[in-house]
Amino acid sequence: MFKLERKAVNLEVEKLILEKNFLKAQLNPHFLFNTLNNLYGLALRRDQETPRVITQLSEMMRYSLYESDAEKVPVAKELQYLKNYVMLEKMRYKNNTDIVCNIDDSNLGNQMIAPLLTFVFVENGFKYGLKSKKEGFLKINISVKAKIFYFSILNDKDEKNKQQEFGGIGHANVRKRLELIYPNKHQLKIEDRGKTFFVEMTINLE
Repeated sequence: MFKLERKAVNLEVEKLILEKNFLKAQLNPHFLFNTLNNLYGLALRRDQETPRVITQLSEMMRYSLYESDAEKVPVAKELQYLKNYVMLEKMRYKNNTDIVCNIDDSNLGNQMIAPLLTFVFVENGFKYGLKSKKEGFLKINISVKAKIFYFSILNDKDEKNKQQEFGGIGHANVRKRLELIYPNKHQLKIEDRGKTFFVEMTINLE
């Protein structure tokens, strides 16, 4: 009986790994295409930001393609990946666009975390939020205190879009991974509030 249960768990883990790889294959080309377009524009203008953008993109792709395959990664690397992603996405918007990313990385130490648990929510925030020219916004908050990893994101959205349009395989994948890797050590709240979309996640990293 125990062997059968263990086999079932192993199969579930293998399935989630395949789903994670599938998601990476779907997400990265779209993001890469947008970033390369922005980079091309910077290069034409001989903008001084060009080397920095190339470095950020290189770090992101290295992490996504190689380092994120590990079961757990340093929290510092996961947060740097998110910082790079947000900075590169912000290039598509005007400087006065209401995009806020607060990351408190002052208490990380050597703590580890399963990779890419928050990425689908951040990507969806940029994909579905910031649609209103006057009221569009995206606000991200991340911190680690007393070995508790906290993440939240709030963004505007078209009220006509239903919650299932924001979920799909991405949200289901995150829920499954949290249940397997952090049983009884996590909380995930996903709320479609009509004109806004809110996600809150806490993980006990012990």
